[in-house]
Amino acid sequence: MSGAWQEQPAKLLHHYDRSAQHAAHEIIRRYSSSFFLASNLLRGHVKTDIRSLYAVVRIADEIVDGAGYGAGLSTEQCKELLDEYERKVLAAPQQRLHSDPVLHAYAISARRCGFTDEHLVAFFASMRRDLEKQTCNKQQEFDAYIYGSAEVIGLLCLQVFLVGRKPSADARLSMEHGARKLGAAFQKINFLRDIANDTEFLGRQYFPQLKDNDLDDAIKAELVADIRTDLDTARRSIFYLPLDARLGVIAALEIFSELTKDIDRINAAELLKTRVSLSPARKALVLSRVPRIAWSRKNN
Repeated sequence: MSGAWQEQPAKLLHHYDRSAQHAAHEIIRRYSSSFFLASNLLRGHVKTDIRSLYAVVRIADEIVDGAGYGAGLSTEQCKELLDEYERKVLAAPQQRLHSDPVLHAYAISARRCGFTDEHLVAFFASMRRDLEKQTCNKQQEFDAYIYGSAEVIGLLCLQVFLVGRKPSADARLSMEHGARKLGAAFQKINFLRDIANDTEFLGRQYFPQLKDNDLDDAIKAELVADIRTDLDTARRSIFYLPLDARLGVIAALEIFSELTKDIDRINAAELLKTRVSLSPARKALVLSRVPRIAWSRKNN
């Protein structure tokens, strides 16, 4: 067998790997312009692994809320599909080739980053809860949902960022705390900006403060203050992160901070009628400030 032919199988697999990773890239590009822009500031394997992780998370969310609904699936059918997808995601790292390109890309990243099964199980449990229960009546329920739907995603992202690195115990604890708080903040911001759709069309109410009340300005102010506390906590841990992750995380944090400002500016009645978003021009302006923010914090 010639040397050129011996090399061919590896080239074929590498080509499929790259094509699968491009498919995952397209998921984040089409479903989240904010995270896509922020991820552009990541580098190398970090960018690829974050996008592959996001694609799997997004597909699970689509089973629950988006494409599943669009396909006319019943709640029971969505549960069965979600359970099946969870099994495939958990088993994916054990298999080198997948016919599903997103699972194939995810499996590469999971092997490289050592994603924790417990985090993934917690994530799917929160997704399943959306199909089983519509309201968080108690703070404990809300906290558990936030942990599974958002905080563990922050922890999985941190596993991407720390591949090949051995931070001190104190640095790791700070980064883990910051990752959880940043994930929680992102989720709470999305709950507020999507509150009209969640309430009217999905019949969901996440915030326990709204169990017996409609959203009013006082409750909105309380929720915004909580989000800002989470964002501030996350900011304090950012400079423990490796350089190839830092700018992307700052970008995502600053974009969602701008969204929080806009939510804070409008009254509750308006928030119940409209979905707050940033224009491409404002996102570009935020991204242009990221290097300066990174440099100023580095030197403070």
